[in-house]
Amino acid sequence: MAFQKKLFNVTAKERRKNLCSVCYGHKKLCGKPVCPILKKAETLVKLEKSLLKEKIFGSSPPSVFVGSWNYPKVLAGPLVPPLSTSDTSIMDLPEMWLDKSFDDILGYRMSLVRGKRFVQVKSAHDPSRLLSTFQEVVMSSKPTDTEMWFKKKPRLTVTFSSREPPSGPSALIKKVFLAENPKVPRIVDKVVTDTDLKAEMGVFKLYNSEVNQRQIIRMLSIGLLGLKRNRRLVPTEWSITAIDDILGKQIYNEILNYPWIQNYMIFGHKALGNNVQIFMFPSSWVFEAQEAWVTSSNSVPGMNYELVWGRKSYAKELAGAYYATRLPVLEYLKSIRRQAGVLVFMEVYPEWIPLGVWRFREICREALKKNPIVLSTLDESMELLKNKLKLPLERWLKKSEVLSWYRSQKRLTQFMT
Repeated sequence: MAFQKKLFNVTAKERRKNLCSVCYGHKKLCGKPVCPILKKAETLVKLEKSLLKEKIFGSSPPSVFVGSWNYPKVLAGPLVPPLSTSDTSIMDLPEMWLDKSFDDILGYRMSLVRGKRFVQVKSAHDPSRLLSTFQEVVMSSKPTDTEMWFKKKPRLTVTFSSREPPSGPSALIKKVFLAENPKVPRIVDKVVTDTDLKAEMGVFKLYNSEVNQRQIIRMLSIGLLGLKRNRRLVPTEWSITAIDDILGKQIYNEILNYPWIQNYMIFGHKALGNNVQIFMFPSSWVFEAQEAWVTSSNSVPGMNYELVWGRKSYAKELAGAYYATRLPVLEYLKSIRRQAGVLVFMEVYPEWIPLGVWRFREICREALKKNPIVLSTLDESMELLKNKLKLPLERWLKKSEVLSWYRSQKRLTQFMT
């Protein structure tokens, strides 16, 4: 339990990686391509007519948000855009955002009106009618027409998090209705109604049945997984990292039985002011992730790692980014039925706006869809990586524990000469 609490909590360091207000809305003084303050004002203008009344009607992506403030009595509720849009699913599907602009992504998120109500986390196993409606929204695989009535008109106050994309205006809910029956996949219904199935097993079943990872996160968050007596609401930003970790551990146990890769491989992809380079080398499973906010050539990367026996403590330095990058790497190794040593280098450039840890997961997945650059030696690999990263390679290597470990390992062939 102590490890789970650390895994779920957002660290002070993560919170410090937030937006500054250098120019308070005077665009371009901070160097970012999109000003969130101006985007907030633009969204308010577009939604103004929809927010004049104390109710809204729209199609939820489907999505809900569970906050962490005031835990264990948290604010929870659905996200609904008061717009006449036929398909709103993209508003809560990060895997579809890599080729979108910051302006597009902020537009999606700030158009989602967040209904909220204080809910005890333990009430998930015996939900009230209101919470039960929240849960129905999440079970749907497609957008669901939803009507929300508020105690007061929604107000737009945007908070940026390193784990979760922001949402738009919010208000306390009086009542909420679904205007249509949710389209619930059979496997989702089966897992939710099996109150003797542990949460981890439920996550595995959904994932192996190709249920969207974002939906699995929502289901854990709103208290639909686990033994009936143990079901809890889990704050959304905690559940994101929890799902990455649960799925990663399952695949990790499987790849330990696979042979090593035979060559050195480099994969890479850039998107949304982020650069991810993945270096794989012949070895038993070891993993290291480094993240640098590249503000100068002297930036110091943060780093966490694990050796073949896995990780027993929370990755404090990188937090959610560590688990978000480890999962796609493990998915790839499972797909080729191999194990390897892996270093992931993450560069965050000044134009990035904190919109959630999803981007590292999705950039990694996109990188691993490409054919790798295959090399025969470690030295060749290091030379190539120099040209793939803005921060001097020496800054990364100075922090690396896994590369030092790898260089020090003796091979059987050394004892045969």
